[in-house]
Amino acid sequence: MSRDNFPSAELTSLQQDLLHELRQNSARAVMFHQFISEQLGLNATDHKCLDYLNRTGPVTAGQLAQLTGLTTGAVTSVIDRLEQTGYVVRDKDPNDRRRVVVKPVPEGSEHISPMFQSVMQSTLRIISQYTDQQLQLILDFIKQCNELTLAEMNKLKKENDSAQ
Repeated sequence: MSRDNFPSAELTSLQQDLLHELRQNSARAVMFHQFISEQLGLNATDHKCLDYLNRTGPVTAGQLAQLTGLTTGAVTSVIDRLEQTGYVVRDKDPNDRRRVVVKPVPEGSEHISPMFQSVMQSTLRIISQYTDQQLQLILDFIKQCNELTLAEMNKLKKENDSAQ
């Protein structure tokens, strides 16, 4: 087994390097967002849920659970904490007054955006080094990885639910 706990005999050196860098990227992203979360007075889960809300706009708790893969109970706790810290508000759904939607507070985003300005500029510099064809390949790879991650999370939740 390699240093990454993958059967090295079954993988090429390039595949091993790619898997190693993917794990490194994942770990560093978690640590980066944990640092940002601490600066905002949030935990990492709350911060990433707020990111979803800032990108999607108002959603119900159930929709946020679907987007994140979290349980509705966990999402309710996240929303409670985000509301207490002033990053979101609960409001009546304009299409169904019986439902509640969660809305990000614009001032919260204004406070967070500057923290990402440098990393965004650096990422744009990296992206500019690739052709559109290369970017399309990278985009496809990332989308498939994102779908895989959500599917694996749902699979683990189902296994955990059936074990209880």
